[in-house]
Amino acid sequence: MTAPPVPAKPLRPPLTIQPAAPPARAPRPPPVAGPWRLRTLMAAPHRLGFCLAMLVMVAASAWWLLAQAERALGWPALAYAVPPSVTHATVMVFGFMPLFFSGFLFTAGPKWLHVAPYGTPRLLPPLALQAAGWLLWLAGAHLSLGLALAGLALACAGLAWMYGLFWRLIAASTQADRVHALAAGVGGIVGTLCLAGSGAALPAGQPALALALVRAGLWGCVVVTFVAVAHRMIPFFTASALPRVAAWRPFWVLWLMLGVAAFEVLAVWVDHAAPSADAWPGWTVAVIVVEAAGGGALLWLALVWGLARSLKIRLLAMLHVGFTWLGLSLLYSAASQALWLATGQALLGLGALHALSMGFLGSLMVAMVTRVSCGHSGRALVADDLVWALFWLLQVTVGVRLLAAVQGMPAWLTALAALLWLAVVGAWALRCGNWYGRPRVDGQPG
Repeated sequence: MTAPPVPAKPLRPPLTIQPAAPPARAPRPPPVAGPWRLRTLMAAPHRLGFCLAMLVMVAASAWWLLAQAERALGWPALAYAVPPSVTHATVMVFGFMPLFFSGFLFTAGPKWLHVAPYGTPRLLPPLALQAAGWLLWLAGAHLSLGLALAGLALACAGLAWMYGLFWRLIAASTQADRVHALAAGVGGIVGTLCLAGSGAALPAGQPALALALVRAGLWGCVVVTFVAVAHRMIPFFTASALPRVAAWRPFWVLWLMLGVAAFEVLAVWVDHAAPSADAWPGWTVAVIVVEAAGGGALLWLALVWGLARSLKIRLLAMLHVGFTWLGLSLLYSAASQALWLATGQALLGLGALHALSMGFLGSLMVAMVTRVSCGHSGRALVADDLVWALFWLLQVTVGVRLLAAVQGMPAWLTALAALLWLAVVGAWALRCGNWYGRPRVDGQPG
C-alpha cells in the first residue's frame, strides 16, 4: 500500500513592507486679522517707537522734497525762518533715528541686560514729545524761529527723558557684559547735548555752529548706536541663518568702529575751526590716512562677516550690504579730502556724508526695522518682493545723491534723489506701519 500523497503547501505571498503613513499635520490656524487700533499700537514698545519714527521720517522727507523742488524749479515759493540746510540736517539726524532706537533699546535692551522691560505707557510721554516736537520744528522752519525752537526744546526734552529711562535699565543690570548697552547710552548723552547745543546756537545767530553740533551728534550718537548694535547682532544673525558660520565678534572690532566714530567727531570740530584745506594741511593728511585705513579695515570686516555668503538670503544680505556702506563712506571721504587738499575745492561736496547717512544708516535702518517688524508681528523673517525692491531702489537713490553732490551738477538731481528717497521710505512706512496697530498674525501677545 502506498502512502497518500502529501498535499503541497500553498505558496506564501512575498513579504512586503508598506511605508508608514506620515503623521497627519495639524492644520495651520488661519492668520489672525483685526482692525488697526491705537490700543494695539501700545501692545509693545517697538510698535509705538517705530510708528512714530515713520511718521516723522515721512513728514521730514516730504518737506525736503518740497524744499528741493523750490530750489530746482522755483515752486512752491517758501519763506524760511530757519536755514533749510539746518532744518534738514537736524531732523534727519535727531528726528526719526532716536525714535527707531527706542524700539530696539526697550525691546532688545532689557534682554541684553537681563532686567524687566518697561510697559509701553511709560514710554509714551518721551516718545510723543519727540514726535510732536519735530513736527513743530518743520512748521516753525517756515513760520517763525520761536516756534521752531519750541519744537526743538520739546524734542530735546523727550530725547533726554528717553535716554534717562534707558540708563535706569543699565543701572539696574548686574550683567557682566553691558558694553553694547553702555555704548548706546553714552551715545544718547552725546546726542542730547549736541541737540541742546544746536538749539542754543540758532538764536545766537550761529547756523554754522548748529550744523557742526548736528554732525557731531551724527557720529557721536547715531553712528555709535548703529555700530554697537551691528557688532552684537550681524554676526549672530549670520550664524543663525548660514550653516558652518560662527558668530565672530571680538571686542577689538567694536573698539575700532567706536574709535573711528570718535575721530570723526574730532574732525568735525577741527573742520569747523579751519574751514579751508590749506589752513592745517598736516591735519587733512592725517584725516585722509585714518579714513583710508579705517575704510579698508571695515570693508575687510564686511567680507569676514560673510558679505558674499549673505547674498543668498535677502534679509541677511540687506544687513551686510548696509554695513558695507560704512567702509565705503570712509574711503569716499578720504578721496574727497585728497581732492580738497589738491585743488582747494570741495569737488565731491557732501557725497561722503550721504554715503554714510543714506547708504550705511538708511540701509541698516530698513534691514533691521524690517526684521524686528516681521518677527514681532508673527510673520516669517524674510524680505518679500516689495521690501527687496525698495531696498535696491534705496541703493539707486544713494547713487543719485552722490552724483548730485559733485560740484557743478544740476539742482534737479538733488530733487530727484529726494523724490526717490520719499518713494522708498513712504512705501516702506505704509507696509510696516500697517502692522503696528494690528494684532500679531500668529495670535501671540506683543
